[in-house]
Amino acid sequence: MKLTEFKFDGASIHISSEGQGVPVVLIHGLSGSGRWWRHNTAALIQEYCVHVIDLAGFGQARRQKALGVREAARLVAAWLENAGLMNVTLIGHSMGGHISLHVAALSPERVSRLVLASPSGLLRRRFRQSVLALPQALVVGRKRFLAQILGDAWRAGPRNLLISSRDLLRDSVQDILPSITALTLIIWGARDVLVPLAIGDMLVHSIQGSRLVVIPGAGHVVMVDAAPTFNRLVLEFLAESRDVKTGHV
Repeated sequence: MKLTEFKFDGASIHISSEGQGVPVVLIHGLSGSGRWWRHNTAALIQEYCVHVIDLAGFGQARRQKALGVREAARLVAAWLENAGLMNVTLIGHSMGGHISLHVAALSPERVSRLVLASPSGLLRRRFRQSVLALPQALVVGRKRFLAQILGDAWRAGPRNLLISSRDLLRDSVQDILPSITALTLIIWGARDVLVPLAIGDMLVHSIQGSRLVVIPGAGHVVMVDAAPTFNRLVLEFLAESRDVKTGHV
């Protein structure tokens, strides 16, 4: 595994990279870290070069101020350009999906596929409402993952959590959805109480050619709650979309 840090405009992200082939970039959500993808990377590195990002203010990049979603997207887009990555698949969870949409709009020539796991980009909810929904969201998901969630939140700290949560609730991706050209798969947990499934319905009707899949029994952290199903859906989507891009059937 290769570990790198990319600095741009006073902020940095940490990236762990493994595997060979077409690049797949994983972006975690609010209060998360790259470790939230540990149930998914093994399935992906068999066929792809997987880059797992720790966003500014979180995970290995936690010793700095968190960025707003659009600032974070500019930082990720700058890294894609600096690394010379093309034909990229972005896989983002919650805030990471929100950021992925902005990256796809900023770098359409580099981002060819999107997998959005319960993205927050159209979430219209007051800050207090989101805070009140957190306890229920925590108990819905896989109990063994709760320690990881709480540990990453503690490491990020209340300041970074507050900055990020308030910014993502203020920001909307509605203005950029018509410009998204990447082939898009949207995955939702049927028991997600933090980001309602209705947002998935709005996204699939707003992103041309996108597809929405709902996984029964899974909560907000769908790639952990239903990892085998999530991995299968992603691998099938990547294989299908590769054939579409190359003109194969």
